[in-house]
Amino acid sequence: MPRRLWIVVAVVVALVVVTGGYLWWRHDDQTSFSWAVDHAPAGAQRLSWTDWAAVRDHEDVHLSAQSTTAELHRFLDAAYDDDLSSTSALVTSAPVLQQRFGFSPATADWELFSQSDQGAVEMLHVPSVDLDDVADHLRELGYGEPSDDDGVWQGGPDLLATISPSLTGELQYVALDRADSLVLTSDTAEFLTVAMAAVRGSGPRSSGLDAVVDDAGEPLSSAVYSGDYACGALAMAHAGGADRAAAQQLLAAAGEVNPYTAFAMSDEPSGGVRVAFEFADDQAARANADSRATLARGPAPGQGGTFGDRFRVTSVTAHGSLVVMELAPRPDASVLSDLSTGPVLFATC
Repeated sequence: MPRRLWIVVAVVVALVVVTGGYLWWRHDDQTSFSWAVDHAPAGAQRLSWTDWAAVRDHEDVHLSAQSTTAELHRFLDAAYDDDLSSTSALVTSAPVLQQRFGFSPATADWELFSQSDQGAVEMLHVPSVDLDDVADHLRELGYGEPSDDDGVWQGGPDLLATISPSLTGELQYVALDRADSLVLTSDTAEFLTVAMAAVRGSGPRSSGLDAVVDDAGEPLSSAVYSGDYACGALAMAHAGGADRAAAQQLLAAAGEVNPYTAFAMSDEPSGGVRVAFEFADDQAARANADSRATLARGPAPGQGGTFGDRFRVTSVTAHGSLVVMELAPRPDASVLSDLSTGPVLFATC
């Protein structure tokens, strides 16, 4: 082979290696939170994240599949007191899961609860759990076994009632993804099939939330909303007449308040709460950084008192189309569970 051709081949090989290494690095660089949201089904409007492994570390608790329900209760009580478990859909079911299903917040790495107009699905990462053991538990509990390993275990409301009245309806149907060490559950078998397709890459996945999720980094817990969902869920229409009037005055005095396309509110490992809004463009973000900083330091109609009673505003900044708000909770204030459904500060439309 001529020397020049050898050089060309060497350059091509080097580019392939560098590109492949970059893609591999980007995959590994993705946080668990980002990965989970990225693998949620298309159309996700409300996502609730709980990093159970990080919460256990935060509470300095060491649990396993052999832990007692009393130990699990103590851990969940501590997490509740620190406002770190409000995003979980499995807290009331946890003792039964620990005793009879082979997985629970004691052994899960993380949990993502995804909701859309089409359905809802729980996704739990359980790398320390033997999914064959979970399959044995499901079989013993009476779930109908699928014909293939990735299929849906058939339960239903009647079966759940015979197991325990404390189980959430989201546990009616179960699927086990051994490739990624995931347990997925839903209240409908059809939507669980859709969710499994999203995880495996053979079905459409969620979109439009990447910027606010990436900004959150690796939170202990987080509430993520699409703009459309937030428009309804965080509207002042849910408040009483007097509170709505007070809110209108506050919004008018604050300045420009625009709808946002995505929202994430997260409990950070540092103890702070981080809020990210994504707007249509940089100009809207700059305007809303000012107006929402004003709102964050004022009264909280619809919730009572002032936002200052709940937290101190550390910073409010615009980064491109994002507005990022960093809050320092007051002692004993449950900022995430209180304000992720609060109207004025997060008013959108």
